[in-house]
Amino acid sequence: MTYVVTENCIKCKYTDCVEVCPVDCFHEGPNFLVIAPEECIDCTLCEPECPVDAIFAEDEVPEEFQHFLGLNAELAPQWPVITEQKDPPPDADEWKDVPNKLELLDRGDDSAG
Repeated sequence: MTYVVTENCIKCKYTDCVEVCPVDCFHEGPNFLVIAPEECIDCTLCEPECPVDAIFAEDEVPEEFQHFLGLNAELAPQWPVITEQKDPPPDADEWKDVPNKLELLDRGDDSAG
């Protein structure tokens, strides 16, 4: 099993979860983090660290966020590994309770939103 980062992380990108990961499975995009499913060891440490409740065990991902299973797997190989906590974006607190942020996901290429 793996853990999955979902929509609540978009434009918030708090990195509290990164510090506790023993296998460095987080990857950082411009405004979102993902977990590499093949690297995640299901240690459960990251989930309680997320201040916006964006991380779920794959078998507990809410129905409306199921597509994030594939999105994490797709983006992880494209983005660099992040292993240390960073300051969140200056406007992260303004975005933390905003729903329906998928269209704002910046993939870091020409399809960026």
